[in-house]
Amino acid sequence: MMEAQANPTDDDMPAEIDFSKGTRGKFFKPDARLNLPVYLDADVQAYLNDRAKARGVEVAQLVNELLKKDIELIEVAK
Repeated sequence: MMEAQANPTDDDMPAEIDFSKGTRGKFFKPDARLNLPVYLDADVQAYLNDRAKARGVEVAQLVNELLKKDIELIEVAK
C-alpha cells in the first residue's frame, strides 16, 4: 500500500481515511426534492421585490406565477 504524505499545514485531516466500514446509500432518499437556488440580476430582483411587496405576496409566489404564465405562452405557441 502506498503511504500518503501528510500536509504539515493541515492538522485536522488525517493522511488517510478508512471507508471500509462505510455504508453505501445510508442517506440516499429516492423521493427527496431538491430546491435549486436561482440567482437573479440585482435590477430584476429589485423589480420583483417591489412588485411582490405591492401585491402583498412573497417573491417566490410572484416568480412562480410569472413563470407559469410564460410556460403557458410557450406551450400555446408550439
